[in-house]
Amino acid sequence: MTIAADHRTDIPAEAAKNSRRRLPATERGTLGISVATFSVLAALWLVATKYHWVSSLFFPSPDEVVRQFVDVATFGYADGSLLDHVLSSLGRLFAALLIGVGLGIPVGLAMGINRWARGVFSVPIDLYWGLPPLAYLPLLIIWLGIGETSKIVLLTLSTFAPICFSAQAGVRSVPPERVNAALSLGANRAQIFTSIILPSALPEILTGLRIAIGAGLSTLVAAELIAARSGIGYMIMSAANFLAIDVVFVGLIVIAVLAFTFAFLMRLLERRLVPWKGKL
Repeated sequence: MTIAADHRTDIPAEAAKNSRRRLPATERGTLGISVATFSVLAALWLVATKYHWVSSLFFPSPDEVVRQFVDVATFGYADGSLLDHVLSSLGRLFAALLIGVGLGIPVGLAMGINRWARGVFSVPIDLYWGLPPLAYLPLLIIWLGIGETSKIVLLTLSTFAPICFSAQAGVRSVPPERVNAALSLGANRAQIFTSIILPSALPEILTGLRIAIGAGLSTLVAAELIAARSGIGYMIMSAANFLAIDVVFVGLIVIAVLAFTFAFLMRLLERRLVPWKGKL
């Protein structure tokens, strides 16, 4: 008796097959709407700046932003090239995500399975998760210094909670009849966890990871605005101090592109790992 074989029933397989058949048309429709929305926003931006509905000092035109992007990418800004700032920000984010995922998934799974773990961890996580990350950044700087450690700890705290809560929710959403069926077939706890609980919780875990990436990006930029000597947030703050609004727009566009790229990659990962999600 193999629980893994029992778990992969015909329903998820059929749903996955159907989702792969229907997905291209759905994605094409969504892509068309997205392109149309972007085109309308870009046209409004161009018209507003061309006819001086807004001051160019505070709202540069698209061509000015493009020229400034080329200049920043070529010559750099704020003591570093654009690539250096991007890599600096991504390094902090990936380090925090690695720690947040490594701690958040086990703790969340434990909270979903064991009431003692839930009692120990739920209150502290709820208390700190309700606070804005920048509220305790000054404390982290005092305790850990203004270097990389304080920023990575801050980002880890911002990514840990959504991953943890999503893993817990995934475990709690496992249908009891699946567990009971496995027990009646003689499965032990390890088999139930690896073949039923973990696969069933995976969609929620991936959703939590998407939320954590978004929270990490927003916290990253905010932290770099205050306590950094490199990174996209630092570049934006340096430009704002000199009213270089076109450079600020360059930084915002880079952040938006990074966020879009992460969201796109997460959708691909979900399609690969949990193709039945939302289809059953």
